[in-house]
Amino acid sequence: MSDISFDPKMLEALVCPLTQTRLSYDADKQELVSEAGKVAFPIRNGIPIMLIDEARQLG
Repeated sequence: MSDISFDPKMLEALVCPLTQTRLSYDADKQELVSEAGKVAFPIRNGIPIMLIDEARQLG
């Protein structure tokens, strides 16, 4: 795992690009989760990848 971590304060400024709703931070999976959009966006080297094509679909 990288030694660069995600700053949870960034959640105040980020919203889901699909639904424009708030995201939650999953530290174990290093993802930002959109419950409304049922997707999770990866965080790589401390940087959230907010591209719909990179999002993982949630069950």
